Amino acid sequence: MNPNISLVEMMKDFDTDEECREALIKLRWPNGVECPRCQSTKISTIQKRNQYDCDTCRYQFSVTSGTIFHDSHLPLYKWFFTIYLMCESKKGISANQISRSLKMSYKTAWYLCHRVRKAIEEEKRKAKLKGVVEVDETFIGGRFDARRKKGRKEQTPVVGLIQRGGKFESRKIPTTSKKILLGIIRDRISPEATIFTDDYVSYRDVSETHKHETVNHRRKEWVRDNVHTNTIENAWSLFKRSIMGSYHKISDKHLDAYLDEFEWRFNNRQNPFLFRDTLMKLIKAPKMEYQKLIAL
Repeated sequence: MNPNISLVEMMKDFDTDEECREALIKLRWPNGVECPRCQSTKISTIQKRNQYDCDTCRYQFSVTSGTIFHDSHLPLYKWFFTIYLMCESKKGISANQISRSLKMSYKTAWYLCHRVRKAIEEEKRKAKLKGVVEVDETFIGGRFDARRKKGRKEQTPVVGLIQRGGKFESRKIPTTSKKILLGIIRDRISPEATIFTDDYVSYRDVSETHKHETVNHRRKEWVRDNVHTNTIENAWSLFKRSIMGSYHKISDKHLDAYLDEFEWRFNNRQNPFLFRDTLMKLIKAPKMEYQKLIAL
């Protein structure tokens, strides 16, 4: 699959289900079709049904069997275009926009986008961040009157960590207390790492487990030598612009899903094969049923 594929190339190469199916076959079985049940390579093709028959165990399957695409009534090309738009839209794209652009109901578009977000969710067991790591918390949603200090209860706190030259990760948190923030830092950051934060009170004891430097934003100190939190703050700025410009409003219930999507896109912003790699994630991901999704 071509790197940095353009929308024009998408319209040319993936405008039919047959072309999409061929692409999935090459991605799922680069060394030839293999039975998902017994891994045999002795396979017969059932042309009229776009299926295969395993000559060893007699299992019949298709390229979408056992994948997120299986049993979907949506044409594959609409899946492909939705995935492409979600990958290539720097600030994300709303289900409403997908609905209008690809001629599907809003409910279908919403479910489709969330299935993609679930599929690209990063592994729970990840290597700890190392080197220089910036940490910052922020609040999403609601309204906050800085003069009266009201409205914070309507907002959802989130924390972000970014390794300079490495990965960004984020999550929703119950509070920005010292216990919560220090617990995440100790769990996700290598003890040998150097941590940069602002002067928020909850970070004061970070120095007990890590080398720790801060910048004092209250005194308008933004950078001191190489000590700053500009990288993580730039990531938050981009995420908040996606909410204001694309989604307009996201629920607290599904906030982690939007953070997962942003993480994937942000961490792969220099990846010329982002569309291909996203398809690979979807091929390997388990199905997400609608009732299970809305019950989360």
